[in-house]
Amino acid sequence: MHRRPTGGDPDLRRSYSRSNIDFGDEDHRRQEAPIRTPTPLIRPYRTSDRDAVYDVCLRTADKGGDATGLYEDPELISNAFAGPYLHLEPDLAFVLDDGQRAVGYVIGTADTTRFASAFAREWLPLVTHRHPPPPPRPSTPDEEIRALLHHPERMVHAALADYPAHLHIDLLPQAQRAGHGRALIATLFTALRARGVARVHLGMMPENRAARAFYDRLGFRELVVPGEPRGTYLGRTTELPVRPTETSATIHTG
Repeated sequence: MHRRPTGGDPDLRRSYSRSNIDFGDEDHRRQEAPIRTPTPLIRPYRTSDRDAVYDVCLRTADKGGDATGLYEDPELISNAFAGPYLHLEPDLAFVLDDGQRAVGYVIGTADTTRFASAFAREWLPLVTHRHPPPPPRPSTPDEEIRALLHHPERMVHAALADYPAHLHIDLLPQAQRAGHGRALIATLFTALRARGVARVHLGMMPENRAARAFYDRLGFRELVVPGEPRGTYLGRTTELPVRPTETSATIHTG
């Protein structure tokens, strides 16, 4: 058993120091470096982000809240509302990276009509074995989402022709209310404008009041879409809502 040396023998003190025993006078001099939280950054989507994006999608799918446990297949909601964009439009997918993983994302398409066609032609064959078409009258949460999945033409509306692009944006609770959502929108708008797209729309459930307030602050306005009794459609130009440098996240576009 080691005893703490009480005398002034410098050799003994050095030997105990080398064996990782601390002395009180050294403890007072030692100062721990402050823990720095990495500044979240926005960057292009990578294929390695797929699981994190799917997780964010599921955990924000219940009118903005966590939908974990609501569906028999936990990947159903993401295969309907996130996966197609990652697969078909990866250049218009951006994530908020907190230094460990993606905790938010924005995804979209520059041309909704073209996207709906590609969805049916290229995406559905990849997931139909896992999510088959539902019965004619869906009666469960899974069947209702599968009905949406198997009818991508539902995204195309004549009333939205002047707003050809559309988007989805989701952030985990810890990433909200810090300017990151606004920065993600700005990043996507920059990419859309580079493609010559002047207007964009989105669909949302009217019960999600927090999301509606967010979109209102960014200048989105409600669009009348006949035949859509449940959902709400909002649209605006792709002029930047704020300069990316005014947000708290660092934006990396390369």
